[in-house]
Order: sequence, then structure tokens, then C-alpha cells
Amino acid sequence: MIQELLTRSWATWHSLFAILGLATYVIASHARRQRRHPSAAIAWVVSLTLVPYLALPLYLLLGNRKVVRDQSARPTLASVHAVHPSNAPAARFQHLAAAMGLPPASSYQQLAIHKDGLDALQALRTVMLGATRTLDLSTFLLGRDVLGDEVSQILMRRAQEGVRVRLLIDGIGVYLGGRPHLKRLSAAGVQVALFVSPLRSPLPGRTNLRNHRKMVIADGERIWLGGRNMAAEYFTGDPALKSKKTPWIDLTFDFSGALARQAQHRFNQDWIFATQAPESDVSPPEVQAPASGTAGGQLIASGPDQVDDTVYSLLISSCFTARTRILAVTPYFVPDATLLMALTLAARRGIEVDLVLPHRSNHRLADMARPAALRDMSGAGARVWLLPGMIHAKAIIVDDHLALAGSANLDERSLFLNYELMVAFFEPHDVQRFAQWIAQQREGARLYRGRPPGVLREFSEGLVRWLAFQL
Repeated sequence: MIQELLTRSWATWHSLFAILGLATYVIASHARRQRRHPSAAIAWVVSLTLVPYLALPLYLLLGNRKVVRDQSARPTLASVHAVHPSNAPAARFQHLAAAMGLPPASSYQQLAIHKDGLDALQALRTVMLGATRTLDLSTFLLGRDVLGDEVSQILMRRAQEGVRVRLLIDGIGVYLGGRPHLKRLSAAGVQVALFVSPLRSPLPGRTNLRNHRKMVIADGERIWLGGRNMAAEYFTGDPALKSKKTPWIDLTFDFSGALARQAQHRFNQDWIFATQAPESDVSPPEVQAPASGTAGGQLIASGPDQVDDTVYSLLISSCFTARTRILAVTPYFVPDATLLMALTLAARRGIEVDLVLPHRSNHRLADMARPAALRDMSGAGARVWLLPGMIHAKAIIVDDHLALAGSANLDERSLFLNYELMVAFFEPHDVQRFAQWIAQQREGARLYRGRPPGVLREFSEGLVRWLAFQL
């Protein structure tokens, strides 16, 4: 009798917790207008039903996907049509970007694409040492190694020389980089902020939303950005390490002009969000349209602070409107079904689709999750190139009119959860420069050949793909 009562009592409490958890999920999703990836939605519903006492606290901690503060910022129909003067491919891209509330295309000058890690390091030093008033650095991680030490030394020196220096590091990435000496930086006058610290953040439900944006801005006029974090493996390696690992291949670039001033505004917004400081002096800079006869570039921010999944939507649209080629490089390729379909359909209708990946990346789970997508790509006629070393670059070229480069990977976490920053370049000469950079990295790669998987392997790959999005 006692055992039966205990069983009934446990079942009752379990049911109440499950109802509470599911109600919280439904209400929060509706109130916040959360559009979730199907695998994530299924995972939350199943978990809240079976183990609600564990899943509900995790949902409250990790469940938010969008944290847009002002959804009234969506542009009016008139402002959207104002940036659609023609049916040219770049104009269509800009029209869609405007419809999602992104800043308009603007001018830039002196674009430098870094050919390797040494070139990127020299450009980074130039930008940091050239600042006279302000120096702002945003990174996912700051390594406790020879590169991280040099960057820290420059930041401290500039702060002591009277430059206002701000350092924004992701709240999880700060631990992945080996926990740099942040107190020493602060003592030297550097303003340091963690982007959503998992231990002390007052922002509930956002721990799983990481800031993956990387940029260094001097005086709001010149910007250095791309895929590199501030750690030795992203540049030239660390000779002090016993294991002499080959430095990764990565892509960064720098430029100046009005587009850099837009990036400064983006950094200011991220800084205010991370520090919870009063919003003052964050009005967008005046847009300087590209000069007549030039195409300019456009800043594409993506992540929880955007109403739409901007990079993801622009990628799919570009795949469907491509006419001759799609050339992409990414370290991790775990697309959702829609993006994979857009790429494979492009290949099937005769578009040259080339995808450059590392044979083995630094994330084993991502490598285990990608084979099904690679088989589909290869089967559709796309060419997948596997490099022997680690390549961490992120760029997509569409025809001769678009080059997207920055921090976003072609995986679901990057496209749906992370704060990312890409730049769209429309100038044909610069688009070709990015395409040539990717082509140079492709030398020495081998062409992927897919093989039909067995039943067990196909099941395990599906399970890994589901886990990969959650992590």
C-alpha cells in the first residue's frame, strides 16, 4: 500500500512538473516569437516530458534563441523599396538585407586580404598601434600564449598612452583560451567586459548564445576582422609549446571608411549589451553611399540580436539566384535541410559548386556529423575538397557579384545560435580577390568521394547531427 501511494505521488509530481515545463516552453516561445530548429524543438519537448525536473532548469538557463530588444526596428516597406533600384544581383541581395533591418551598403577603402598568418599579424599590429583616440577589440577567446601575450601588451601600452581601450571577450571563450590575465589588463587601464558570463550574468536564458564576432577597430575608422581569434594557432603558432603544431589556415582582412564606422556602431551595441551600461551615444553613423560606379560593401550581423536569421536567409537566397558558381570555405559543414537543399539544387541545375573543408577539423563532433551532407553534395554534382591541414576560414563567393567573409561557419550553431559578423563585398575586383584566396588554399586538396553508408552508420550519423546542434 505504501509503495503504491509513493508511486502514485511520484507520478503526480512528475506530471505536474511536465505540464509546468511544457507550459513554460509554449508560453515563452510564443511571447518571444522563438522560431526553433526542428531538432531543438523536439529535444526540448521530449526532455520536458520525460525529465522535466532536469530539463526545465536547463531550458530557463539555455532556452532562449533570440534576445532582440526592439522588434519595432524592422524597416518600413517604403525604406525597403528605396534600396531596390534595379534587378541586378547585388541590388537583390541588398533589398533582402534591408527587409531584415540590416544597415545599407556603404563605402570602404584600402581593402587588404591577409595572405597568411604572418601577414594577418602584421596588419593587426598596424591597426592596434595606429589608434590615436580609441581602440576596440572583440574576440571569442584570448589565448594565454605568445600571441595572446603580445596582444595584451599592446592593449596595455595603448591604454597607458591615453588611448581609450575596450576588450570584449565571450564569457565561455575566455575559459577556452586558457584564462588570460584580465585583472592585469584592467589594472593597466584597459576596459574589459565578458559577453554573457555563464557564472555571473544577469541575463537569464542566454548562456547558450555565444559571441563569435571578431573585430579590432582603431578610431572608428579602420577595422581588422574575419575568422581569427587572438590565439597563436590562428596566426603563426607558438614556438614555446613543446608540441610544434602547424598553424591553422584562416582568413582575415582590414579596410577603412564608412563601412568601418558602421562596424564601430555594432561594437558599441555589443558592449552596451554585455556591460548593461546606459544606452548613450549609440546612434548609427551616417551612411556614406558608395561612389558612383563602385559597388561598396555591407555589414551583415547575425545572431540572437537580429529578428531574422540574416546570414542563413541571405545564403539560401543567394544559392537560388546564383548563375555560374558558388565557392565556399568553412571549417565545419553541418547545414540544415533547407540550406543543403539550396546548395544541391544549385549544383543540379548546372552551377559550379565547390566546397573547401579540412579533412579533419579541431571539432570531432562536427566531423562526425557532416558525412551525410557531403554525400548529398557529391551526389548532386558539387565538388567537395578536403585539405590535409586545419582551415578555419569562412567565406562564400557567388558568381562575380558577391563575396561574404567573416566569422560565420556553415553549421547550425553558427547560423542559428551564435552572434556572428560577416561583410558582403559587391565590387567585382574584390570578389575575385577573395575567390583567388580560396583557390590558392584549395591547392593540394583531394576531391571527396562519397560511399553509401550502412544502416548502423547512417543511424549514428543522424544521432550525432542532432547532438551537434544542441552543443
